[in-house]
Amino acid sequence: CHVEEIEKIAKKHSIKVIYDAAHAFGTLYNNKSLMDYGDISTVSTHATKLFHTIEGGLVITKTADDIKKIDLLRNFGHNGMDIFKGVGINAKNSEFHAAMGLVNLKYFESILKDRKNACVQYDSYLNEKITRPEIPKNTVYNYSYYPIIFESEQQTLKIMDRLQKINIGTRRYFYPSLDSLEYVNPGYLPVCHDLSKRVLCLPLYYGLPSKDIETICNKILKSL
Repeated sequence: CHVEEIEKIAKKHSIKVIYDAAHAFGTLYNNKSLMDYGDISTVSTHATKLFHTIEGGLVITKTADDIKKIDLLRNFGHNGMDIFKGVGINAKNSEFHAAMGLVNLKYFESILKDRKNACVQYDSYLNEKITRPEIPKNTVYNYSYYPIIFESEQQTLKIMDRLQKINIGTRRYFYPSLDSLEYVNPGYLPVCHDLSKRVLCLPLYYGLPSKDIETICNKILKSL
């Protein structure tokens, strides 16, 4: 579903929309932050993310009522010194993590520019040889990852192995398919199962040398 369609359906049926926006910091759609869509967005600020506080995350809401509920959930359900309202956990951020976030925020635009340049270089080598997820039109992407899709799982593992032999680490992207985990009820999701086996994320980080990108791409192209 398109985000606008989801919002219409939710409004019609009085449904609250909560988005998993773990990787979406800095991404815009139709000149709006992705966090402007839906009622609540959750964002990860783990050290692997574009903007990070080492650990932790953000919950972005639109109403004071939702903020109040979230405040209770993250602070043991404390509603004053000795009053509890519902069940909560200890999910408060520390001063150290907040300080790290404030420091990193100053460099966000520079990090974004550097990662975009790395992705453009990857594209220049690989665009005609591999398949990439399409970024929707009217989207300002944050270049958080560089996933590519191979023709088969065998090809994916082959590339992964050949890069590892020259000490270049890659990661399979959201693998295995989450519905295959033992604590989730199994479902018939053939597209999800197929794609999860064929996606590989290439190295992407601030300061990634151009010569390393060239080496990675040449190894992939030779393997293909």
